Amino acid sequence: MIKMPNSHLKVRIIPILLLKGGRCVKGVKFKDFRDTGDPITAARVYDSQKADELVFLDITANSEKRPLGFEFASKVSQECFMPFTIGGGITEISQIRKFLEHGADKVSMNTAAVENPQLIKEAAKSFGNQCVVVSIDAKKNEDGKYEVYTKSGQHPTGLSPVEWAKKAEELGAGEILLTSIDREGTRAGYDLELVKKVSDSVKIPLIANGGVGNLKHLAEGISKGHASAVAAASIFHFTDQSTIKARSYLNGAGFNVRPEW
Repeated sequence: MIKMPNSHLKVRIIPILLLKGGRCVKGVKFKDFRDTGDPITAARVYDSQKADELVFLDITANSEKRPLGFEFASKVSQECFMPFTIGGGITEISQIRKFLEHGADKVSMNTAAVENPQLIKEAAKSFGNQCVVVSIDAKKNEDGKYEVYTKSGQHPTGLSPVEWAKKAEELGAGEILLTSIDREGTRAGYDLELVKKVSDSVKIPLIANGGVGNLKHLAEGISKGHASAVAAASIFHFTDQSTIKARSYLNGAGFNVRPEW
C-alpha cells in the first residue's frame, strides 16, 4: 500500500509547538531544550501564515502527571482559525472531552495510549476517529531495530513502531503522528526509512515529524516517506522559512497543497 502525494487528499503543513512551563521550547533529540517564545504569540503568527494545522505537545505533562490546561485550549481557539491538536499528559476520557469542549479539534496520546490501549478505542467511540491522534516516538535501539519510546522519549517499550501503528489504527486512531527521536531537532531530514515503513503499514493518515532542515526535506517526507502530512519546528523557529514559503515550494514541486489565500 502506497499513499502518493497526488491523491485527492491535500498535503498538510503542520508546525509542532513543544511546551514546557507554559513556554515554547525546542531541543535536539528530546534533550537540551531552549526557549523559543510565547505559544499564544506563535499561534497568532501561524494563523496569519495560514498554516494548515497546529500541534501543541506539553513535554513535561507526563512527568508532572497533569495535562495541558483547558484554559490554554480556549485561548488558542480564540486566536486561531485553523484546526489544532493538543497532547501531553492526557490519561482519561473526561480530559479529552474537556479539551474538545474548550476548542481543540483533536487530542494526541502517546504514553497513555501505550499503557492503556483501550483509551484509544474509548476515545474513538466517544468522539470519533478524526479526533484521535496517536503520537509515536521512535528510534533505533542498540540492536539497530526501531523501537517505540514513551515518557518524552525516555522509556523503551519493546514495541515495534510498525506493529504499534497497526494496532492503534485497529483500535480506532484516526491519525498517526510519527516522530524520529534520532532526527528531532537535527535538521538532517526525516528518517525516511522509518516514515515509509510506518506509513505503508496503515491506511490512516500519517504525519511525519523530526529532522526538517530545509523545504526539500518536506517534499521527501511525502514522495519518499509516503507521509500524508509534514510537520516541522526548527525550520520555522530558527530560519527564515515559513509555512507560506513551504506551501509555495510544495505547490511548485507538484504536490497537492491547499491553495494560497
